[in-house]
Amino acid sequence: MSGNEFRFFLSCDINLPVTFRIEKLEGKLLSPKLSDSDNVDSTTEEKKPELYVESTLYIDGAPFGLSMRTRLESRGPSFCWNELITMSTKYRDLTANSQLAFTVWDVSCGKGEGLIGGATIHLFNMKKQLKTGKHKLRLWSGKEADGSINTTTPGKVPKEERGELERLEKLVNKYERGQIQRVDWLDRLAFKAMEKIKESENSQNGSSHLYLVIDFCSFEHRVVFQESGANFLLPSPIASTNELVTVYDPEVGKINPSEHKQLKLARSLNRGIIDRDLKPSSTERKSIQRILKYPPTINLSGDERQLLWKFRFSLMSEKRALTKLLRCVEWSDVQEAKQALELMHKWESIDLCDALELLSPVFESEEVRAYAVSVLERADDEELQCYLPQLVQALRFERSDKSRLSHFLVQRSLRNVELASFLRWFVAVELHGPAYAKRFYCTYEILEESMLKLGAGASGDEDGFKLWQSLVRQTELTAQLCSIMRDVRNVRGGTQKKIEKLRHLLSGLLSELTYFDEPIRSPLAPDLLITGIIPSESSIFKSALHPLRLAFRTANGGCCKIIFKKGDDLRQDQLVVQMVSLMDRLLKLENLDLHLTPYRVLATGHDEGMLEFIPSKPLAQIISEHRSIVSYLQKFHPDENGPFGITSTCLETFIKSCAGYSVITYILGIGDRHLDNLLLRDDGRLFHVDFGFILGRGPKPFPPPMKLCKEMVEAMGGAESQYYTRFKSYCCEAYDILRKSSNLILNLFHLMAGSNIPDIASDPEKGILKLQEKFRLDLDDEECIHFFQDLINESVSALFPQMVETIHRWAQYWR
Repeated sequence: MSGNEFRFFLSCDINLPVTFRIEKLEGKLLSPKLSDSDNVDSTTEEKKPELYVESTLYIDGAPFGLSMRTRLESRGPSFCWNELITMSTKYRDLTANSQLAFTVWDVSCGKGEGLIGGATIHLFNMKKQLKTGKHKLRLWSGKEADGSINTTTPGKVPKEERGELERLEKLVNKYERGQIQRVDWLDRLAFKAMEKIKESENSQNGSSHLYLVIDFCSFEHRVVFQESGANFLLPSPIASTNELVTVYDPEVGKINPSEHKQLKLARSLNRGIIDRDLKPSSTERKSIQRILKYPPTINLSGDERQLLWKFRFSLMSEKRALTKLLRCVEWSDVQEAKQALELMHKWESIDLCDALELLSPVFESEEVRAYAVSVLERADDEELQCYLPQLVQALRFERSDKSRLSHFLVQRSLRNVELASFLRWFVAVELHGPAYAKRFYCTYEILEESMLKLGAGASGDEDGFKLWQSLVRQTELTAQLCSIMRDVRNVRGGTQKKIEKLRHLLSGLLSELTYFDEPIRSPLAPDLLITGIIPSESSIFKSALHPLRLAFRTANGGCCKIIFKKGDDLRQDQLVVQMVSLMDRLLKLENLDLHLTPYRVLATGHDEGMLEFIPSKPLAQIISEHRSIVSYLQKFHPDENGPFGITSTCLETFIKSCAGYSVITYILGIGDRHLDNLLLRDDGRLFHVDFGFILGRGPKPFPPPMKLCKEMVEAMGGAESQYYTRFKSYCCEAYDILRKSSNLILNLFHLMAGSNIPDIASDPEKGILKLQEKFRLDLDDEECIHFFQDLINESVSALFPQMVETIHRWAQYWR
């Protein structure tokens, strides 16, 4: 075997029993203490120690197999057994934490057996190689050998206590294993010198310690630990151990010269004239089209990046290709980056969805991000408001505090009071996070300064100063509502007592809230002016946080009701309702109105916020009071000739809203659904509330694939009715439409990656990949319809008793 070669056996391949030799006990053994009963003959005859060694194999801290004993040995002072011990366990059965525990007993002590001491040794060293040759184990006097993982009787002498003798004995062990070259005349001199050192050390220490000498069997080659059944050539799973293996590789971090040269030639700007006329072949065209269909979450491979760069000039009319091409650019190469930016401005104008992708953390170039903002300028106010929470979060990824995106959001807000109000709140809420507080405060200042400089509008009714003051009064109002909540919570007694306290406060000490000095813009709907709170119509919900239900007078003589919560982070609910509102818009653009209820939610702080109050009842209450959903709807929309005794319009509304929320809750992975957070309006619209778990998280095990409860199916006439078939049709149609906008939804969630929303912040990458999986982008439209139909059937089957165990567990989800 050459010096650079390492040959070995695997422990899992050795079908032989564990064998070793117990040689001798070294050191001075003290005379055994005799009991009173044995003291009769002590004057005439001293008892000789009779020793034996007990060997026990421990695997992962537990005894394994039978213990083995040596014969009795009484010839001292150096007790020598020189006995070969064969265990019942084979080498292939060992684990990396296998240990041998040796305990020395004396049977000459009269009653029972006297314990001399014990020691433990690992069978594999730190490099996971089987130990061979002689080992000298120090005995722990008066202790039985302990084979637990963290043994209390280690036979290995601690480093700080090792003397010259221990060091030399380790070298002798290597010598006997053939790891040190043999030179006869030099070896004899070395062993003589060792004997002298041994004698001097023994005389100095007084041989206070006992040592047990063990000789392990040797093999032709080293034995390396390997579990049975594992493939040694494949890396073992990382999760199996927390140990890090450091391997020195001098090539790491260095550029491969040949690859670098090839890359430079392939991407050379001098090839621009050639590349300009290049057209992809049919195979290359198919590859390019496949790449362009990738969702924004997928990173391109080296070959894919080369392919897009090669045909960059021929792709300029393909607007979907720009974001993919910009991912291929080597931005560290100044010339390449310059050419890419020139191409970007000549490219076919991209969609707003792709502009959002360019604002993600993947793109750092200020020019690219500015280009994305220029595309956003095409959006109308309604569409911009749909993306506003994500655009505020995108400020985190900008290169400066006063970025192009920041100025754009402020300028658009000056033209629309609703945008201004929401932008102010979205930015103000982020001031609680220390990491980006300065960035968001800068945008807040720009908005304030710009609005205060604003003159009177065309109608001259409200200048910039008054407009800003009306927005600031929103914050003052929420502060007063927080104060009311503290007072109400401190009231002892039930909910009714708290309601009385609320109304008393509004009518007495806080009567200024009954009639405002000046109208305030509603934080939830800034285009609506509120003039005061109506105490008699305000109440408190019976729940742990005691949220307020407040009735506000409006300037036009109407009334609007809101829920104010303190102690809950509403940012996750705000995100989900924004997605419901966006998906409702996308469905309506395809002429599919599913009668969704995207009620307004606004987080006004990290633990407070407002929700629009929608008159409705939870399904749990409806079932309790009316026994079924149909009976409840019959009360408000009776029709003797209609299906199930209700009007066809009401039933259609119910079916459509069930379909819409079933699809949306599936895509967003909304969890913890029960009959208390499914609400039903008088007109038949069903909607969901309370979104504490999203993106697949949930407190209950075995949730069904779709959140569709038994009562909903029964209200459609059961799983065999024509109305249930219509429900499935609406589900599939909605799913197909929303799949076409998957890139938009994924981009919006990608922009939220840096936010403090609990179910995103915990693992943004995993959450976005879960969302992507729900769209099943690997299927074509027809396969997608079949997949979703199967999903509905699977979920509905889970609600009925004739199904198997797993489906029974899904049924428990709704109980």
